[in-house]
Amino acid sequence: MNPFGKPIIGQYVPGDSPVHRMDPRAKLVFVFVYLTAVFWVRVPAAYLLFILVNLVGVWLSRVSWRQLLHGMKPILWLIAVTALLHIFLTKGGDLWWQWGPISIHEQGVKQAGWMSVRFLLLITMATLLTLTTTPMDLTEGMERLMKPLKWIGVPVHELALMMSIALRFIPTLWEETEKIMRAQMARGADFESGGMLKRAKSFIPVLIPLFVSALKRAEDLAMAMEARAYRGGEGRTRLRELRFSQLDWALWAVMGGLIIGSWMLGRV
Repeated sequence: MNPFGKPIIGQYVPGDSPVHRMDPRAKLVFVFVYLTAVFWVRVPAAYLLFILVNLVGVWLSRVSWRQLLHGMKPILWLIAVTALLHIFLTKGGDLWWQWGPISIHEQGVKQAGWMSVRFLLLITMATLLTLTTTPMDLTEGMERLMKPLKWIGVPVHELALMMSIALRFIPTLWEETEKIMRAQMARGADFESGGMLKRAKSFIPVLIPLFVSALKRAEDLAMAMEARAYRGGEGRTRLRELRFSQLDWALWAVMGGLIIGSWMLGRV
């Protein structure tokens, strides 16, 4: 079994919550501004404001906390490694602990804490977007937002479709990784013992079939799209047109309040 758990980013959970009913364009703009602003704030009070918005968003979406936290397990490993690197490699401030060449400084601990909070907020909000938005709505939302780029020759439909497919394939590739790891373990492969270099080498027999499988899936998808006479976004019509509702304007009002509030807290 994969010790890192299974990610849920890229998956869609059907529902009828207020977050599910929002326009994908409103959610995409909100998430983009939110993710940018998380790296802009510098004071603890502003972070509390972002955490509050995050918690309210998850509550309104009616997504299970247990499912959300379980799906974030793979990212928690990455956050833990990043925090450890910051703790031991970032110098500055008071010296808190030293053993030979290894030392921990005040600035390293603070930096590790801020980076961990930022990553958790980023991943939670991005995961919430994909859990509450169908891949089709996500593609259409991205295409509409990037429409002005058509004037300079950017293939916005193809670009939006490519990003949507990439998100959708994250859980699929993860499942494929688990299957390959189980098959290799049945043949005697060991992924859990030895040093870091030995463990890294043991994943080579996993990566090669994973790349082959990913290329095969991409080829199958391209053939399926060609068989259905897919020719890009030119001349395509839609069964359902996107329309802004009061919920979407309310979301943007929250976005404005979040930016103004974090700016004012940063000046206190």
